[in-house]
Amino acid sequence: MITALVIIVIFNPKNKVADESEINADQLRIRTNLSTLAIDPDWSELEKYQKQITKKRFLTELENIYSEEDAWKLVVKINSEYAEIRAKGNQTFRLYFGSSDHVPKSLRYWRKAEELPRNTNIEKVPLKDLKVAIDPGHIGGQWAKMEGRWYQLDSKGIEIKEGELTLLTAKLIKQKLQSLGATVVLLRDQHEPVTKLRPRHFEGLARKVLLSRGQNAEGLALKRESELLFYRKHEIRRRAHIINNTIKPDLTICVHFNAEAWGNPNRPKLINRNHLHLLVNGNYSSNEFRLEDNRFHLFKRLLQNTHNEELAINIAVASSMANETGLPPYKYSTSNAKLINHEQVYIYARNLLANRIYHCPVIFLEPYVMNSLTFYHRVLAGNYSGEKMISGKKRKSLIHEYSDGVVSGLVNYYKMKRKSQK
Repeated sequence: MITALVIIVIFNPKNKVADESEINADQLRIRTNLSTLAIDPDWSELEKYQKQITKKRFLTELENIYSEEDAWKLVVKINSEYAEIRAKGNQTFRLYFGSSDHVPKSLRYWRKAEELPRNTNIEKVPLKDLKVAIDPGHIGGQWAKMEGRWYQLDSKGIEIKEGELTLLTAKLIKQKLQSLGATVVLLRDQHEPVTKLRPRHFEGLARKVLLSRGQNAEGLALKRESELLFYRKHEIRRRAHIINNTIKPDLTICVHFNAEAWGNPNRPKLINRNHLHLLVNGNYSSNEFRLEDNRFHLFKRLLQNTHNEELAINIAVASSMANETGLPPYKYSTSNAKLINHEQVYIYARNLLANRIYHCPVIFLEPYVMNSLTFYHRVLAGNYSGEKMISGKKRKSLIHEYSDGVVSGLVNYYKMKRKSQK
């Protein structure tokens, strides 16, 4: 799926990318039909899914999960035996429906819970043979300020860096999952990006993007746009490449912390709100459907029947996270996310880059509010075993509470599924 690596020169030789480049020349152009930095989809990959999905499931998931209202109708026409899907340019991909919804294991790299090897020691190692990737959100370290995921009260005292907190949490989740039999791989184990590229490598594209918007394409504006392309776009695409081509896990856990606007990071606004939600892929807008790579990844997920496994795992983890943290559900007031089951108030469908291009079930977690008073005091308390009195209440450390919520949900889900294995 990733095209051959090439040497790229971005405007001048000093920005030359090394031979081991992770990107190709087409990705550094503005293409109105593709997302920024996207790889050109190969629609022939979807041929192997012919007659593997019923018309009923295709329409049900497209309408209820993947589309914001009727946005899907812009790019799909339904016939009695097949769907015509807009592919590259004016071309269409004809997908024939089948009589059943059985997707062979050979058509995806990940496995459902019931497809794992039979476990004869389920009480001691309930996650035996499960392969998990953990993606600690953001980067942290010297990159935290660039990412805008950093604050410090009155320019003194402890610095809150999301990328560092996610890595602490990810390492503890890894430790606990491994003790239960899982094989676990971290996408990063330090406060550094996984990509070898840096903001300067994206200056050429950043300039084009700014000019296309009629904006100033020099100085601070150019620097900021280059940084956004680096950490918000390419870094995630590079993580996807590693997940889909090297790790090939049964599921990926994306560890994040939520936040609300805090204003000046040197004098942030701390608030009393604190909440929890998880995100599954879905709710594509009409503008998102118009982008070819978005459509391609959507239909790959739909044809692999990723959503059913993804939602079931998220329901189990959402339940355990709610019990562990005691947090109320976050409620979206915008149209970019939707509840897909009103009985599952912690889970929203939203089209994020990570949960779209990671080609396996994804648990995308957004617990706590980083700039809440409670969160701040809990970070000050550090990472400890057992419980301490924090803000008048006995609590586990923030990192242990988070990790226990995730691990408990996975144990509950895989125990239930694997006990029913034949």
